[in-house]
Amino acid sequence: MPVNTESEFWLRLEAVPGLGPEAVLRLLGAFDSAATVCAASHSTLASLIGPARAAALRSTEADAAVQSGLNWLAAADAHLIPITDPAYPEALQAVPGAPPWLYVKGNPAALSRPLLAIVGSRNASVQGRRDAEAFAETLAASGLTIVSGLADGIDTAAHRGGLTGNGSGVAVVGTGLDRVYPAKNRALAHELALSGALVSEFPIGTPPRPGHCPRRNRIISGLSLGVLVVEAALESGSLITARLAGEQGREVFALPGSIHNPLVRGCHRLIRDGAKLVESANDILEELHLPLTPSTTNGLADPNTAPASALLSLLDNGPLSLDQLQERSGLTVDSLSAMLLTHELEGRVASLPGGRFQRLY
Repeated sequence: MPVNTESEFWLRLEAVPGLGPEAVLRLLGAFDSAATVCAASHSTLASLIGPARAAALRSTEADAAVQSGLNWLAAADAHLIPITDPAYPEALQAVPGAPPWLYVKGNPAALSRPLLAIVGSRNASVQGRRDAEAFAETLAASGLTIVSGLADGIDTAAHRGGLTGNGSGVAVVGTGLDRVYPAKNRALAHELALSGALVSEFPIGTPPRPGHCPRRNRIISGLSLGVLVVEAALESGSLITARLAGEQGREVFALPGSIHNPLVRGCHRLIRDGAKLVESANDILEELHLPLTPSTTNGLADPNTAPASALLSLLDNGPLSLDQLQERSGLTVDSLSAMLLTHELEGRVASLPGGRFQRLY
């Protein structure tokens, strides 16, 4: 969206403290546009949003916020998309409490592609990160664009897998788009902005705050056809995303794991509550009525094949790490991870602390 007077009016509305989505939509229902809202008399605005907020609309603080936003919007790939703009994603627009505007760094069209959210623990296990990346890569190669929250752990793995699968992706963040949190994901954020989009409802300059993540989560689920949860403890914020997805009419998927792993107890609860248990990418594509392809098995192995049987034999003499299994089997990490997951789901292998695997008899 080019920098113009309409952008200034939306930025001015955003600068009013406490003016949430419901109040903004109420104003838009009473006026034709953000411009006519800002042109209305103090008394008219006061009757709709209260005298303090009406005064804040024309305050010097609002002037400074508007200028900050305009400075950011001067970049060619920087956009402010109000809910009245045709570029605003239709799926999100229909969600109750949808943000009145979105800041977008990158390509706004990426938000209207078929999106699949992958979320999970920040403190993910090595296996959880590998599973998230493998699922994301396969699903992206099958035509979905992966959306997540740019956090540590599962989010980061999902973004990387999505970029590998189709060269694109979407990250919804809980800060202003002039900041990257965590800072170590700066290069990843840059890559996503070049090939897809970074998204936020928060003003430029907004730092990370605890309450921002739940607000961000409703956008992640609202943009998506469904949400896949990979490794989530019982108190994980990913369960909030899954709950919001269910309330928004989206599909909820969960990847099971070892009963001894506390990081998957949230996934198991979701499955008990009705989420679809996922063993391969085909399970997701089938539920979303998307074409299945032979490449969408994520390498989950037939336990009767020679490599899968040989893997079990390697574990006969005691637990081994993934690196040890790779060295002794000559298989790739992706193939090993897929086989181990299949064996674990079938009760033949258990994952142990320290990233080791043990054969069960």
